[in-house]
Amino acid sequence: MNGTIVLDSDDSEFVEVDPSGGYGRYNEILGKGSSKIVYRAFDEYEGIEVAWNQVKLYDFLQSPEDLERLYCEIHLLKTLKHTNIMKFYTSWVDTSNRNINFVTEMFTSGTLRQFRMRHKRINVRAIKHWCRQILHGLLYLHSHNPPVIHRDLKCDNIFINGNQGEVKIGDLGLAAILRKSHADRCVGTPEFMAPEVYEEEYNELVDIYAFGMCVLEMVTFEYPYSECTHPAQIYKKVMSGKKPDALYKVKDPEVRVFIEKCLATVSDRLSAWELLNDPFLQIDDY
Repeated sequence: MNGTIVLDSDDSEFVEVDPSGGYGRYNEILGKGSSKIVYRAFDEYEGIEVAWNQVKLYDFLQSPEDLERLYCEIHLLKTLKHTNIMKFYTSWVDTSNRNINFVTEMFTSGTLRQFRMRHKRINVRAIKHWCRQILHGLLYLHSHNPPVIHRDLKCDNIFINGNQGEVKIGDLGLAAILRKSHADRCVGTPEFMAPEVYEEEYNELVDIYAFGMCVLEMVTFEYPYSECTHPAQIYKKVMSGKKPDALYKVKDPEVRVFIEKCLATVSDRLSAWELLNDPFLQIDDY
């Protein structure tokens, strides 16, 4: 069944329910990006709060076949089950309002970027703990045949429950939608895109490069390549092998070497498994 049931009610009541009738959306916005709006929602059967993600479908999906392929790809995300991957409950295309909706688990502390900006005094031990969790999630994705590639990993779509320090990779559904909608060009966030992505011949190691940029952001509070004012400048630096200025602000030599391993050329870049076994990420005894 396509479509969403719209209801007339105040903020304390549902304004929409999904086609199955199991999930209800409130008016409260949890977050908003260039491509989607996230609302607070509720799972009536489990009695838990969830996130209702709504992405506008523009003119890129004209035929029923296109919609069906997109729906199938996003529906497959429900099969991904891992501690460090955001739970994906359901999705549907609302053809009348031209949007696609997907319901995911909700996180108490928002994105890792937001959390890090709120808590600036953090020991490197905590950074390592986050890194291990992200890499476990990537290892799970990359172990599929063929590998599941996120293609747009960044601190803005890694989520955290701050009371437990639990970190999960999210927005896989959004990455799939954007990939279908911009089939004629590479999709991602320029600051986190490996050189080979621009050449459109790449493998799962693009996620490792992006992970390295996430670590850089975690330790410097700076978006990579923040010295650039335009994507074309970032492209020029990336393709000429120039690293972000922020890298040279990393004071801890062990942290910097670890980041550089992630940002290495694809032939020298380590896999998620290799990085998990890197000396830098081994659990300290103290």
